Amino acid sequence: MTETQRLYYEDVYIREFQAQVLACQAAGKGYAILLDRSAFYPEGGGQPSDQGVLDSVKVTEVHEKDGELLHYTDAPLEPGTQVTGRINWQRRFDLMQQHSGEHMVSGLVHQAYGYDNVGFHMGSDVITVDFNGILTEAQIREIEQQVNQKIWENAAVEIFYPDKDALETLDYRSKKELNGQVRIVRFPGVDTCACCGTHVAYTGEIGMVKLLSVEKFREGVRMEMICGHRVLDYLNKVDDQNHQISMRLSAKCDRTAQAVERLQEENFSLKGRVQSLEEGMFAAEANKWAGKGNVLLFQQNMEADSLRKLTDAVMQTCGGRCAVFSSNADGSCKYAMGEKAGDLRQLTKDMNNALNGRGGGKPFFVQGSVQAGEDQIREFFREL
Repeated sequence: MTETQRLYYEDVYIREFQAQVLACQAAGKGYAILLDRSAFYPEGGGQPSDQGVLDSVKVTEVHEKDGELLHYTDAPLEPGTQVTGRINWQRRFDLMQQHSGEHMVSGLVHQAYGYDNVGFHMGSDVITVDFNGILTEAQIREIEQQVNQKIWENAAVEIFYPDKDALETLDYRSKKELNGQVRIVRFPGVDTCACCGTHVAYTGEIGMVKLLSVEKFREGVRMEMICGHRVLDYLNKVDDQNHQISMRLSAKCDRTAQAVERLQEENFSLKGRVQSLEEGMFAAEANKWAGKGNVLLFQQNMEADSLRKLTDAVMQTCGGRCAVFSSNADGSCKYAMGEKAGDLRQLTKDMNNALNGRGGGKPFFVQGSVQAGEDQIREFFREL
């Protein structure tokens, strides 16, 4: 086994380095390359691996296996070759911001409520953190305010390796029992944690933390959060959405909530008027078909609930079966069919088979849709 010199522990800001290829072997659809020294961080502790290049060969993933640091590439490199490694720094720094921000949030939650971080995933869009206790929205907002205040103090992040005696007296967070040399990362006044990941040198480099959501998960909660440049991207997206809404509602950007509330009130009022008009129309249709026996009706662009109400109104008076169909934009038709004290199960099955439909319900009332037009539907009912 060859121990690769891990440059990211010597200086996390190394973006380019020289190395010698020690071994190269086929691995899946690519190759696994072993170097004598590397600044590529391997996947671990919830943090994805670095990406970049070795000369012109693309490094897609980096993993530690049996103590070896394996660089997975899309092309081979000859053992003994001297190569230049270049880290995708934009990605690395983003991950450093996310990981450091998560430390500070987890530390403050632990300080304030005694909850442990029991799950952590750093995705390409958001971070998810699981805590073994309940947090309310108000508590989340308070933690968010505190963590950002600590970030802006721009304290130096401390990384050290305490000896066994010092470690036994050190109050630090860890998800498991640790043996041997332990790497401690400390955010002064906020968090002290055993961690092998990459972090910023000063808290100010995190920029900002935004806690997006919190929901019940198992015995605690799952929080979604973002840090650094992702916060700016998020705010720009939200601002763009709000600007579009403000233009459509003819409202100032800081008044869109009130404009939406007004629109909801107007919509509620209009729905009431439409419902009243529909009830009058349905009553008129019921009177029109009173005593006429089986009735087949076609309507345009009727919602399923209105379709049901019209069918129910007519079936109460017609003395037979009432079937109402309404065309959809894709050429299909939704339907409702009912008969007082009737049994429509076999008819519904035959209709669905003949008209490529689906649906069902109670013996005396069914709803569904058919892949057929008005002419085909009329022909089916004529043959009954």
